[in-house]
Amino acid sequence: MHKTIALFNHKGGVSKTTTTFNLGWMLAEKGHRVVMIDTDPQCNLSGLVLDYDSSVQFDEFYEQHPTANIKVALAPAFESQPRPIETVECVKVKGRKNLLLVPGHVNLSEYEVTLGIAQELSGSLQALRNLPGAFHFFVNTVAAANKADYVLIDMSPSLGAMNQNFLMSCDYFLVPTAPDYFSVMAIDSLSTLLPKWIEWAKKAADLETLKTANYPFPKPRLKFLGTIIQRYRPRKGKAASGFQSWIDQINDRVRERLGPSLAKHGATLMTQEYQAAGVKPDVGYCLAEIADFNSLITASQTNQTPVFALTEDMLGHVGTVLQQDIAKRDEFRKTFDALADRVIVLTKHAQSTPTI
Repeated sequence: MHKTIALFNHKGGVSKTTTTFNLGWMLAEKGHRVVMIDTDPQCNLSGLVLDYDSSVQFDEFYEQHPTANIKVALAPAFESQPRPIETVECVKVKGRKNLLLVPGHVNLSEYEVTLGIAQELSGSLQALRNLPGAFHFFVNTVAAANKADYVLIDMSPSLGAMNQNFLMSCDYFLVPTAPDYFSVMAIDSLSTLLPKWIEWAKKAADLETLKTANYPFPKPRLKFLGTIIQRYRPRKGKAASGFQSWIDQINDRVRERLGPSLAKHGATLMTQEYQAAGVKPDVGYCLAEIADFNSLITASQTNQTPVFALTEDMLGHVGTVLQQDIAKRDEFRKTFDALADRVIVLTKHAQSTPTI
């Protein structure tokens, strides 16, 4: 059975899209079949995979592949179309077997208001009963059609109804962060907000209206896998002191606030499950610290390939510079290899509810 993992943080600029792409690639490289779903109306993940950077290019893609995007996939529920939600044509990611993409749509946000109303009034308005469970139904449908082991959800930096619904429909979630003041504040915000979303999801799943809908809203199973801290400048193999200070603060806030608040609402794994994956809840649930890609990011984006999978030809240098690039590339490979292994271990067994 597939596992659905959301990458979520309402703070922007924390490399959610890059992490989704790189993690998906590494999981596929390890033999797993992976479907990535771009739910961010900015469509950065779709642009990366398709090599698009303009609205004109996306318009052409939508015209040529009218049924291959997340908005069309959800349209039967949100636009009351006389057809059921079905799987869509996934894009095969160039250069990586077993890695697929459900492209995003720049107008997906049009469904935000309707979904918000549905989630507030679904117990009393029959016409809206199919909306809250539509995304969960679609994820299961596309995962089954593509025999996926993992479904990765690249989410927008928002606290709207759509993200609330998408996140509460997932099995697990990761929180990408950057070492700065705003990420620390975001952890504080999530510590307060996510328990409210979880309690809403529990109540929604118990509503008879949603239980008997064509697309039932699922009982929440969401579990916190941990954080990923990235985009820091390294110095002598470690984060420079200014960045390390923010890294320490993020870990402290996760350990002291986010972890305990999620545990109280049944949204963490058992301590021994984290420990088995080499994750330390008593330090801050951090799965990986990833330095800034610096000069390698251009080659990565140009070749639509993760930094750790760049070939020597893709790196485009010779001599000493090439050797330096290879060393950096191989270091990133070790980092993402370890990250993927931790995700695999954390999601290997049936979910369990921690003892409070």
